[in-house]
Amino acid sequence: MTTFLSLSRAMFLGFFRDRVAVFFTFLFPLMFLVVFGLLFRDVGQSRIPLGVVGSGPVIDGLPADAVEQKRFESLDAALEQVRAGDLPAVVFEQDGQVTLRYAASDAARAGTVQGLVGGVVSEVNLRASGRPAAVRLQAEQVEASSLKAIQYLTPALLSWSVATSAVFGAAMTLVSWRRRQVLRRLRLAPVAPLTVLTSRLGVAFSVALLQAAVFIAIASTPLFGLRLSGQWWLAVPLLAIGTVAFFAIGMLAGSFAKTEEAANAVANLLVLPMAFLSGTFFPIDAAPRWLQIVSNTFPLRHLTDGMLDVMVRDQGVGALLRPGAVLVGFAVVLAAVALPLFRWDDA
Repeated sequence: MTTFLSLSRAMFLGFFRDRVAVFFTFLFPLMFLVVFGLLFRDVGQSRIPLGVVGSGPVIDGLPADAVEQKRFESLDAALEQVRAGDLPAVVFEQDGQVTLRYAASDAARAGTVQGLVGGVVSEVNLRASGRPAAVRLQAEQVEASSLKAIQYLTPALLSWSVATSAVFGAAMTLVSWRRRQVLRRLRLAPVAPLTVLTSRLGVAFSVALLQAAVFIAIASTPLFGLRLSGQWWLAVPLLAIGTVAFFAIGMLAGSFAKTEEAANAVANLLVLPMAFLSGTFFPIDAAPRWLQIVSNTFPLRHLTDGMLDVMVRDQGVGALLRPGAVLVGFAVVLAAVALPLFRWDDA
């Protein structure tokens, strides 16, 4: 235990003395959190601008939480704004007649407006007929009403940050120690290889916890407004399992790389595709079916999904089973591949 603590302390202090490692472990991923958090801070709260001319029950019935009405004195003035691309559509209501004019160039928002106006028209006609509704729709949001984009960005970017730190930390440390003959000295010293491995893994997990604390602290500020779900603490064991899995990937990369540059290139080659195909920077659900199947083969996808489940979707221990099993499987398989390739020196 004394040897383990001494090695862990030396590795931990050595990590924080490396300013480049600290930058790419903490500051670099935090830059993405801050930039994306500010860009998408008000995405969930924006309303569709809609030109309105005249008055009547349809215009009065448009939902204020979805539509921002911009009133015009004449239909021609409103149509000029639609043609210019400043408005997706305009509604004209007079003497029981409703006219909707929309821009084909803004198909997404125009389609939304058509659905909203059509629903209000149907409701007004039903009330005028005096007949009871045959079918009633009850719509309710599953998540909290305060849900913002930061709720999804934080778990995804945190998962990517932890994965990158574990892979690069293992690969770069292994190659650097081999080139500087540190591994040879440790082999000759009365230190078990398992002690060296677990001490470095413990440092990686400690760094992951610090990353989580910093991410959550910054995202929870009033500027971003992160709100954690009731069982968010389940992210801690998931981070531990994820750290082990990506540490094994780093061990594999560092086992056959001979220089720090080669280890850096291999680690980037492994981590970057996973980041883009695991929902870190954009939702993968909108991607083609074949791409989603490929995405499910990456451990970062399962770590991200698990972090979202426990930090945002208020799921319990059951949400850890699938991602935990996948990550443990990756760790076991990659460790089994990396061990035969492990070398104490370059000879």
